Amino acid sequence: MGPFNQLKKMFASTRVIATILVFVSIALTLFAALYLHNPGLALLFIIIQSLAMTWYSLSYIPYARDAVKKTVEACII
Repeated sequence: MGPFNQLKKMFASTRVIATILVFVSIALTLFAALYLHNPGLALLFIIIQSLAMTWYSLSYIPYARDAVKKTVEACII
């Protein structure tokens, strides 16, 4: 595929928010762990990072995001 095509797919309209959230959460994880020395905050950002990466990965599976949304809605309601 190549790095350029991967970047184009990462910043497609369906994935741009998840991609930005993954990058921001990686930066915040490193900031919390290395600069603030706050393990609790770093763990929170790791959890957010994992959820964002999962959401990003689901965008490659047709209708997976819709299925997850409906499942979460059914569990909440």
